[in-house]
Amino acid sequence: MTVTIGRRELLAALGGAAAAWPLAARAQQRERMRRVGVLINLTADDPEGGARLAALLGGLREFGWTDGRNIQIETRFGGGDLGRIRAHAAELVTLAPDVIVANTTPVVRAVRQATSSIPVVMAAVNDPVDQGFVSSLAHPGGNITGFSFIDFQMVAKWLEMLKEAAPGVSRALRKPRRTTARLA
Repeated sequence: MTVTIGRRELLAALGGAAAAWPLAARAQQRERMRRVGVLINLTADDPEGGARLAALLGGLREFGWTDGRNIQIETRFGGGDLGRIRAHAAELVTLAPDVIVANTTPVVRAVRQATSSIPVVMAAVNDPVDQGFVSSLAHPGGNITGFSFIDFQMVAKWLEMLKEAAPGVSRALRKPRRTTARLA
């Protein structure tokens, strides 16, 4: 059986293939490498810092993000040194990452001072509304979002449960702050 294709049909088939070819080529291109800056307020050799970084990397992997394949992670450790934290925050901002993960209040404060345009995900921060990092927990606004150490609505619930468990309690005291006495 012989199939005869007319000139018009041949041109239409070639034209369709030519139009689809760039789409197929684009589909085979590597996806864009995303960049994430991470600033942790611990030292690089601190086991807690390593655990936090490992948890972040593990969570990213669960969603298909692998360092070196489709994401590049720039990690810095502040080690509790405010000067180093500020320097690392400024350095990460100059790298223009897609997002910065900031761990603890001093780190979020430094990153906030360094940028108002790069999205920031905060973690381990006490009362981000009172700190001025977000407008509210429900609607953070600005470029900062993330996780708070304590949900103050939850604290009210804890006190309510304490009152039920121990109705005779009339006052709940917070742990006093440690003070350092100066020797003369």
